[in-house]
Amino acid sequence: MNILIHAHSGLRYVVLALLIAAIIVAYSNWQSAKQGDSKIYLFAFIATHTQLLIGLILFFMSPKVNFDFISDKFYRFFTIEHGFTMLIAIALITVGRIRSKKLEGANKHRTVLYFYAMALIIIMVAIPWPFRNLGSGWF
Repeated sequence: MNILIHAHSGLRYVVLALLIAAIIVAYSNWQSAKQGDSKIYLFAFIATHTQLLIGLILFFMSPKVNFDFISDKFYRFFTIEHGFTMLIAIALITVGRIRSKKLEGANKHRTVLYFYAMALIIIMVAIPWPFRNLGSGWF
């Protein structure tokens, strides 16, 4: 269990770095009207879905998820808020990736830029950062 928690917590930085890189590449490719796809879009997609799988395992195994104490800020965050907002963000990444595969030229990169940027904002809000007093550390 401890290994999964550390993997999930550490992988967040990989996901954030890949999303930021994908957004930068998408903006650059959009502005230069490049053709084709960038592998960084795929890597960000795979990393977020890997994070989702680890998160789902933790959701069903973690003592932090508790529907009996839903009125408590700590349990409410991990039981409802964190999971729900992350699912929305991963859905945005998935939709952005699928829609971009069907487009050509600058529209492909603009689509990735918009969807991945919206997902990044949601992810940044939903991460249990240490300064939010939710019992989580940096790793």
